[in-house]
Amino acid sequence: VGESLLAVDRLSLAVGKGECFGLLGFNGAGKTTTFKMLTGDESVTSGDAYIDGYSILRDIKKVQQRIGYCPQFDAVLDHMTGRETLSMYARLRGIPEKYVSGCVENVLRSLLLEPHADKLVRTLNLCSGGNKRKLSAGMALIGGPPVIFLDEPSTGMDPVARRLLWDAVTRTRESGKAIIITSHSMEECEALCTRLAVMVNGQFKCLGSPQHLKSKFGSGYTLLAKVHIEAELEDSDLLGKGPALSPEGPLYC
Repeated sequence: VGESLLAVDRLSLAVGKGECFGLLGFNGAGKTTTFKMLTGDESVTSGDAYIDGYSILRDIKKVQQRIGYCPQFDAVLDHMTGRETLSMYARLRGIPEKYVSGCVENVLRSLLLEPHADKLVRTLNLCSGGNKRKLSAGMALIGGPPVIFLDEPSTGMDPVARRLLWDAVTRTRESGKAIIITSHSMEECEALCTRLAVMVNGQFKCLGSPQHLKSKFGSGYTLLAKVHIEAELEDSDLLGKGPALSPEGPLYC
């Protein structure tokens, strides 16, 4: 028997209404395990957390009624269509029947899933844009639960789909929901998060606004390069229009 691994180590944070909090880190940092504990998929060995006022140790059923969750891997039923899946989740969320159809249409429209709404879920990966992943995100967002967990929601999406998802998440946050998101991408966290934490080996190594973390740790590197250009630069109308056209200059990474 190998040594036990401490996957998440004494995290302490609070996420308020209208806030998007990001967990940024590599695979194995503990981000998904944190989500599994907060949603009742993994047992907690120490400490407690409160979601919308309910303890994950004593009131996990009430917690689960108040959250939307997009797991790291798509938890969908392949024999259902996208529309049927969202309708089922809307009803499970307790949305009155007369509002279910409109609620589903709003999610389909916001994530550009309308052309694929009546296709079986198992065929969605055959289409471009990460449509199965968009459906998983829609399942978490539908009905506007007060707390939403999104575990690497934009994985596999093309740039257009990713931007649509970011817009949907931003609108949800602005409506007063609390959102926690995991990501490998600083760009994504910067676009969505009001605060974020860098997670390493189950611990927060730094925490603050994206602007604060970038100013403190994001100085980056400067590479000086010389490029041989065949054309006569003095005859070019593009001279001086950008660093790529200069024979010598800094490249910022």
